[in-house]
Amino acid sequence: MAKKIQRFLILFLALALPGIAQTGGRVFRAGAATSNITPPLGLPLVGGWVPTPSKYIHDELHARALVLDDGATRLAIVVSDNLGIPRYVLDAARRAIHEKAGLPVENILLSATHTHSSASARGAGGILERTLDDYQRFLVERIADAALCAIHNLEPAEIAWGAGREPTQVFNRRWRMKPGPELRNPFGGVDQVRMNPPAGHPNLLEPAGPTDPEIAFLAVRSISGRPIALLANYSLHYVGGNEPAAVSADYFGMFAERIGELLGAGGQDPPFVGIMSNGTSGNINNIDFRQAKRPRYPPYQKMRMVANMVAAEVWKACQTLTWQPWVPLAAAAREVPIAVRVPGADQIRRAEAILKDPPKFHNREEVYARRVLAMRDYPAEVPLFLQALRIGEVGIATIPAEAFVEIGLEIKKRSPLDRTFVISLANGWYGYLPTPEQHALGGYETWLGTNILEIEASRKITSALLELLSKTAGK
Repeated sequence: MAKKIQRFLILFLALALPGIAQTGGRVFRAGAATSNITPPLGLPLVGGWVPTPSKYIHDELHARALVLDDGATRLAIVVSDNLGIPRYVLDAARRAIHEKAGLPVENILLSATHTHSSASARGAGGILERTLDDYQRFLVERIADAALCAIHNLEPAEIAWGAGREPTQVFNRRWRMKPGPELRNPFGGVDQVRMNPPAGHPNLLEPAGPTDPEIAFLAVRSISGRPIALLANYSLHYVGGNEPAAVSADYFGMFAERIGELLGAGGQDPPFVGIMSNGTSGNINNIDFRQAKRPRYPPYQKMRMVANMVAAEVWKACQTLTWQPWVPLAAAAREVPIAVRVPGADQIRRAEAILKDPPKFHNREEVYARRVLAMRDYPAEVPLFLQALRIGEVGIATIPAEAFVEIGLEIKKRSPLDRTFVISLANGWYGYLPTPEQHALGGYETWLGTNILEIEASRKITSALLELLSKTAGK
């Protein structure tokens, strides 16, 4: 046994000493881990208009964690396979990580992928804090477990970053259309744009916004070259196409599996962890509405196709990476108060009237009447936990909503760091986040009940995030 330990130490020193000397004695470490967060069968799956009890598990859901340590600062990032997790649930998980591992709360980034085939983590209160239900308590424990296991797996490492592009799988789903019944909304009005319009419809004019084809990523490996983890970010809402009532991590989970295969990371101990985070995809999907006839796919085939395409692009970019033996880490966070769109008296009266005698102007009037009434008890203002991380010359900004792609593009353009990406559905969930310009066009993402935060919210959030990125960059 003593000889084995001696050989290990010799090998470790042979590999580590050149890097340690190069970094002035500083050691960069990384660790990664996963935990299973699959809900029990029978819990309602969310993502459609009507929740459906789950009957089958196609693929397990996970919380995937990456922990980085530069010797002075430690960061933890955990991305969970869920539609969206309320702030109070993630705060409980963050407290557990802080109490058990000592990480400052501003150094812990927690987000959801936005798979549309997971059980709800929102509970009965929407954005209102309630006593944790059984699945929420389970999520808190398992998210914390993933971070703690990643800390346990910390080892000397190298880090690199890069980006690929996959423009063929991102389309703006909001369309300007000629006047017609397709533009009606459930509040008795008429919008200028339609979300997910009828494919190939003669009234289609043009998409109402841009896309972001970039796939940004961070990769870490051991000093011997063994892949540890890869964290990617792509602005694609989700893919879908699974069996009804089936639990699935969607393309996010399939990407995690495929990138490990491409990197030759199978059968490792500790296992390699691939992670796909959701970018600013609130108005983006992978459906080209110009096509009147689209290909039909068997269940799961399209999401696997997308996962494979995105992973292949990342793998290609990995062939030209410059690996760093040490980089500085930093974190900054603050709470920013944002007003909530609480329904007025006229809206409440109309909603009550609809539930008594539904009109026929729009097929979702009853759905939104219930949503409006559910928002009566919402506070006038909520504090959003906004956060920025610096990892070498990479910045990561967080938004606790389904942010529109324009927001991410602006933050990337104005960031003081060389490369920046935005993780949406991070540190909470507060519905969709359109820009004021998109609010003026109307459409599903701006409707009261789908949209919760004030019309100017995106501008306030963008400004705060750019300040936090500047702080982490020391500018």
